[in-house]
Amino acid sequence: MKKSDKKISENALSTVDSNLILEQKTYETLHFIDSTKSVWNYSLFTDEAVHNFQNGTHYRLYEYFGNKQTQVLNTAGTYFAVWAPNATFVSVIGNFNGWNNTTHPLFVRHDGSGIWEGFIPHIVAGEAYKYHIHGFQGLKLDKGDPYAHYWEKRPQTASITWGTFHEWHDAMWMKERKKFNALNAPWSVYEVHLASWMRPDKNDETSYLTYQEMADKLVPYVKELGFTHVELMPVMEHPFDGSWGYQGTGYFAPTSRFGCPQDFANLIDAFHQAGVGVILDWVPSHFPYDAHGLFMFDGTHTYEYADMRKGYHPDWSSYIFNYKRGEVKSFLISSARFWCDRFHIDGLRVDAVSSMLRLDYSRNKGQWEPNEFGGNGNLEAIAFIKDLNETLYRDFPDIQTIAEEASDWPKISAPTSLGGLGFGMKWMMGWMHDTLRYYKKDPLYRQFHQNDFSFSMMYFYDENFMMPLSHDEVVHGKSPMIYKMPGDSWQKFANLRLLYTYMFTHPGAKLLFMGNEFAQTSEWNDKSELQWGLLDLVSHGGMKYCVKQLNNLYRNHPALYALQFDTKGFEWIDLNHRQESVVVYKRKGLNAKQDVLIVLNMTPNVHKDWMIEVKGKGEWKEIFNSDAKEFWGTGDVYNPMIKSTLIDKKTKTYQLKINLPPLAGIVLG
Repeated sequence: MKKSDKKISENALSTVDSNLILEQKTYETLHFIDSTKSVWNYSLFTDEAVHNFQNGTHYRLYEYFGNKQTQVLNTAGTYFAVWAPNATFVSVIGNFNGWNNTTHPLFVRHDGSGIWEGFIPHIVAGEAYKYHIHGFQGLKLDKGDPYAHYWEKRPQTASITWGTFHEWHDAMWMKERKKFNALNAPWSVYEVHLASWMRPDKNDETSYLTYQEMADKLVPYVKELGFTHVELMPVMEHPFDGSWGYQGTGYFAPTSRFGCPQDFANLIDAFHQAGVGVILDWVPSHFPYDAHGLFMFDGTHTYEYADMRKGYHPDWSSYIFNYKRGEVKSFLISSARFWCDRFHIDGLRVDAVSSMLRLDYSRNKGQWEPNEFGGNGNLEAIAFIKDLNETLYRDFPDIQTIAEEASDWPKISAPTSLGGLGFGMKWMMGWMHDTLRYYKKDPLYRQFHQNDFSFSMMYFYDENFMMPLSHDEVVHGKSPMIYKMPGDSWQKFANLRLLYTYMFTHPGAKLLFMGNEFAQTSEWNDKSELQWGLLDLVSHGGMKYCVKQLNNLYRNHPALYALQFDTKGFEWIDLNHRQESVVVYKRKGLNAKQDVLIVLNMTPNVHKDWMIEVKGKGEWKEIFNSDAKEFWGTGDVYNPMIKSTLIDKKTKTYQLKINLPPLAGIVLG
């Protein structure tokens, strides 16, 4: 070969996907290309990339693995790369070769990495394909591509050659999002299951809005209600609708149920242009046993632990990632990074963190083995989580990671430098359980259970908490939110407005599941859309308007968010009226003028001229009343003027005289 041929030309390394930046590689990193063969021996990997992949420190694997439409020697085609370390033969099969498993064999690298790769000329975007693998002990498998960006619409299971390029129009959001995603900013999250939020045919459970239709309908709805963020239940490709996305097979692909990757990017773009951040549910804890998925990928336990005491999840009949294996760690962190990089995601809510941290999670004695120190912590998973958060915050400092973690494991949301796991926030499951237990009580008995209400502030500052009223609370016989409330119809609505008032004025971020905002009367069912017809009723329309006004209250008063994770931001004013079940607390801003006062009357009794002593400013006005007529309240107990009397000049203590409506919360500012 002539010396002038020592390097492949820059044109040979060009790519259709402009998000993929390829280094110019010397010929030594490529194999000899025989252009007469059906597959050319071509590689994108450098030795360093392979080493980092094996070492668990390569977090941009989506730039290498999967399918890449590119040009080699001025010939258009697709480069394929897959990790199958125990395979003896791997080929690409698809419509382009009649699913023949012998015509397009890939080349295995000779460095022991287990990477199979090759360039197939003339394969363009839109081709369905799988990898045909001869695995351990001669087992033959047809697998989807773990790194594919696009999959066939279920029940079909092939991957599709496709890129992620999208011409973004959210430059203003990306430039300014640091202030929207900061911990001292308002966080009001609308949790959505895209398939069942609304359907084109409400009687057809397979009828879906497209990503584009969601951009036209969901985006303005979320913006109208005043939510700062939307959280999408898993959109990563998954085969079974009933898993809600939590049993995934495509860790680098938005589901094709609603459109292609560019359509999904357009939905994110639309949210950002509307000033709404986007959080994705992400599931690094387990995966299903579908034949085309990750399980036994090359005939052995490639992605999962081989020891089923660690590798099998009894709660979900699924398999647990082997966090000790460098290649798996690189795969998972690359997946998390991919959504932030290619799709401009503002946060990841990491599912089932409790199950990752504990070796004995949902296991009885004898079903698990202690770690090397005799404890129940999965040391490999802990190390993985720390590296995950360190990587994401290093590369995308304006996002947040949020842990769904329901135990007392310490420092979930503390920086890794301080011995924490490094999450930005943690779901406050204890608050949710205590709050619902309290509000389910007949108001007559709430006086005996005030500790359920107030206990959250005993541990609130242990973590940066998000308060979730999520999908988990309105399924499987738990009843919709409105029917958790006691009393007749009017009291149920009054109680729910009261609960939401408490939630939006409690320190911390907020999360409300779709349908909760207008008091859906049936449990959530993923097979049907929300009960949109209820909005024709004044009671449900009033609830929706109440949530909108609570969002506006939260966003427009810094006392409710600026110090929401700081002990300086909250003060109990009155917990001493248990018998009347009236509770008062103050949310503090950056100065006393910003302070707001919250008064919650937990019973149907009206209280006239109720006395409150409060320090600080002397002038107060009613800025929110959950009993307002426009919310379907009585509208006849309110405070147009608040009498304030200075009773201690030295301490700036004032006595306020206010009227308390029944089963209602009022906010003074």
